[in-house]
Amino acid sequence: MGAMPAMSQLGSSRAQALVDRLKINSVSTLDLRGSTIGGNGALALAEALKTNSTLATLNLEYNSIESNGALALAEALKTNSTLTTLALNGNKIGDVGALALAEALKTNSTLTNLNLEYNSIESNGALALAEALKTNSTLTTLALDNNKIGDVGAVALAEALNTNSTLTNLNLGYNSIETNGALALAEALRTNSTLITLSLAGNSIESNGTLALAEALKSNLTLTTLALNGKKIGDVGALALAEALKSNSTLTTLTLNGKKIGDIGDVGAVALAEALNTNSTLTNLNLGYNSIETNGALALAEALKTNSTLTTLSLVDNSIEGNGALALAEALKTNLNLTTLALNGNKIGDVGALALAEALVTNSTLTTLNLQGNSIEGNGALALAEALVTNSTLTTLSLQDNSIESNGALALAEALKTNSTLTTLDLQGNSIEDNGALALAEALKTNSTLTTLDLTSNKIGDVGTLALAEALKTNSTLTTLVMINTNIWYQGLLAFSEAFKTNSTLAILDLRVNTIKDTIAMAFSEARKTNSILTTLDLQRSLFGENEVQALAEAIKTDSTLAALDLGYSSIEDNGAQAIAETLKTNSALANLSLAGNSITYNGALALAESLKTNSTLTTLDLQNNSIGDNGSQALFEALKTNSTLTTLDLLGNLIGSNGALTLSEALTTNSTLHTLYLQNNSIRANGALAISVGLKANSALTTLDLWGNSIGDNGALVLSEALKINSTLTALDLPHNRIGNDGALALSEALKTNSTLTVLNLWRNSIGDSGALALSGALKINSTLTTLDLGYNLVGDIGALAMAEALEMNSFLATLNLVGNSIGYIKARPLLQMSQDVRFIVGY
Repeated sequence: MGAMPAMSQLGSSRAQALVDRLKINSVSTLDLRGSTIGGNGALALAEALKTNSTLATLNLEYNSIESNGALALAEALKTNSTLTTLALNGNKIGDVGALALAEALKTNSTLTNLNLEYNSIESNGALALAEALKTNSTLTTLALDNNKIGDVGAVALAEALNTNSTLTNLNLGYNSIETNGALALAEALRTNSTLITLSLAGNSIESNGTLALAEALKSNLTLTTLALNGKKIGDVGALALAEALKSNSTLTTLTLNGKKIGDIGDVGAVALAEALNTNSTLTNLNLGYNSIETNGALALAEALKTNSTLTTLSLVDNSIEGNGALALAEALKTNLNLTTLALNGNKIGDVGALALAEALVTNSTLTTLNLQGNSIEGNGALALAEALVTNSTLTTLSLQDNSIESNGALALAEALKTNSTLTTLDLQGNSIEDNGALALAEALKTNSTLTTLDLTSNKIGDVGTLALAEALKTNSTLTTLVMINTNIWYQGLLAFSEAFKTNSTLAILDLRVNTIKDTIAMAFSEARKTNSILTTLDLQRSLFGENEVQALAEAIKTDSTLAALDLGYSSIEDNGAQAIAETLKTNSALANLSLAGNSITYNGALALAESLKTNSTLTTLDLQNNSIGDNGSQALFEALKTNSTLTTLDLLGNLIGSNGALTLSEALTTNSTLHTLYLQNNSIRANGALAISVGLKANSALTTLDLWGNSIGDNGALVLSEALKINSTLTALDLPHNRIGNDGALALSEALKTNSTLTVLNLWRNSIGDSGALALSGALKINSTLTTLDLGYNLVGDIGALAMAEALEMNSFLATLNLVGNSIGYIKARPLLQMSQDVRFIVGY
């Protein structure tokens, strides 16, 4: 095997460590999703795969590996004989990457699962993959949803299905497929005998395409799952599918979610219901977001009385109202199969809730009932509560966004005292106040099954909170309590912290959007002495006093579980920062720390810098919108010379000038772990940019640099361009609001001709005109890595627009070009509109 890239070239120390493990064949599953390993990391992994003999699953979702990374992995697949699953979602590999992977599939004999969602793959990539499927005999799952393969790609894949005998799962959702693509796939289903799952969700196949697919279902003997949710299936399509269901004997899941435009109404629902009378295989029917009213619900209810296979029925966001719910409830009294019924957003009111409650008294199969947003009030809740006293199967009940108020909560609480099956109760947005919370708290003292309770957006206040906290001292089953926006003040927080001392099961306590301040830090510090379950503490926008910060800092000095702490905008100032810094010297768990907006100056920054020299766990430090200045930044950058764990540092809006940039330059030459640096809205200017550019020439770790709003001008752009010619790791460079003109754009364009790593260049709101756009368009004809170029709100006119259009005809890598807010006339903009790339602009007249 060739030499492996250095750790810093991967953009992730975790990636390199695991690559090293691959060398000695010691791992079967490698999950690096969202690790920012980039193309270089993919190259290293690909090299390791050529000799590795144990890895079976590799997940590289959302890693910006792009086409170069895909090319390397494809090459490795030609010789690798163990990998069975490869996930490359969201990597912008494009047609170039898809072509390479397709070529590899022709000889690879082990890969069974290939996921290529969100990759900007178009018809050429789909054509290549289709060609590979004709000879490949191992791939069973291919996911291509959220690309742009269109009818051309769908037709090619359909043709491949005529001969392929191994593919069982094909996902083509959201791919701009229309009728012709659906017709081709339908024809393939008539002869194909292996495909079991086909998703065409979010396309535009309309009724004619649905008719063809329905006809195919009459003879197809293998497909079990079909998703057609999208637009314009309509009653015509539903009638055809219903007819097919009468004879089809394999389909188990049918998803026909609508879009409220040409969707399924009562006529289609009646037809599908009639099919359920004879069909004996369908178990899941999803008809959400259509226009089904009472008559459709009546027909479906009638079918449920005799149907013996359907287990899940979704009618979310239709218009069945009270009478439709009455009919479905009547069916539930005799139906012995349905386990999940979703009726969200159907205006069933108390009438429907009363009927469903009566059914629950005798029904013995339903486990999940979703009644969100149905105008249910106290009487409906009372009836459902009474049903829960005797019902022994329901485990999940959602009453979110109704109006049950405290009386409804009282009734449900009473039921919880004896009910022994319900595990999840969602009561968000129900105008429950203190009395309702008091009752629920009392129930929690004896209930032994409920694990999740959501009381978000109710007006509970401290009285109810105190009661719930008291209940937590003895309750031993609740693991999640959500109380977002419930009017909790510091007394309630104190009560929860007291409960922490004895409660040993609650893992998630969500108290966002409440008035948390004053003594909570001291209370938390006391609670942490006996409770170590909590891993994330969000106290953003609390108002701390000096004693409270000291207490909190003291509490987490030896804490071994808290991994994330957010104290943003909490008025902790330098004294608080110094206390937290002292904690970082001994704490061995904290990985993410936010101290944004806390009026921290040099003294606080100096203390934090000192702690970074010895701390070995912190990976993210957010200090945006403080006032650390040049001196504070110099201290922090000095620490980076020895720190080996920090990967993200945010110093937005900190009055940093060229002196701070000089120290940063020195740090960049030695630091090998920092990959993201935000310096937006400081005063770096051209001299600071010059210093940073020197550091970038030697640095091999930084992947994202944000210099938004630093007035670097053309001279700053020029020196950064020189660095880009040498640097081989930076993938994103943000330079908006920097007074860059045509000369700066010209320099950057020269760099793009040789740079092979930059994927995002943001030049929004500068002063670049047509000559600058011409230069950049010339670079685009050669550059093969840039995927996003933002020239919004510059001075580009018709000449620049035409040049960009010409460049895009030759460039197949750029996916997004932003020309919003320039002065481009409609006639000149027309060529840009015809591009396959995402081109956004505002026409000027």
